[in-house]
Amino acid sequence: MKSKPAHLGKRSILTAKQIAHPRTILDTFLNPRPQRDYEIQLVFPEFTAVCPVTHQPDFATITVTYVPDRLCVEMKSLKLYYFAYRNKGIFYEAAVNTILDDLVAVLKPRRMTVVGEFAVRGGTKGIVTAKCERPNG
Repeated sequence: MKSKPAHLGKRSILTAKQIAHPRTILDTFLNPRPQRDYEIQLVFPEFTAVCPVTHQPDFATITVTYVPDRLCVEMKSLKLYYFAYRNKGIFYEAAVNTILDDLVAVLKPRRMTVVGEFAVRGGTKGIVTAKCERPNG
């Protein structure tokens, strides 16, 4: 756990290492009500990645919904985390599952769902949902 958000209140430029390992960008803060189950929903309508086959940009709205345990994600670091995908060649399914894996690894939430709603491409809209629920959580 990072004790003080590294990006909050500062101009942030991502390094090559952060882009290669986006999980390292994520900052956290202590849950102000750890004794209570409550839901946090963060919607990012400007997610962009690159199709690894066509090299065309893929646009999506990423919605993260979670019940925190001890930690919450700091929103500026999450925005910077998403920016690390801008030039990354990755399929929809891999992007959504990687986002879930990274956030679960950092936050260890009671439960989390990540939904990627990808813009229409070739007449088809793709929506990918990945979930994680801790046993006993």
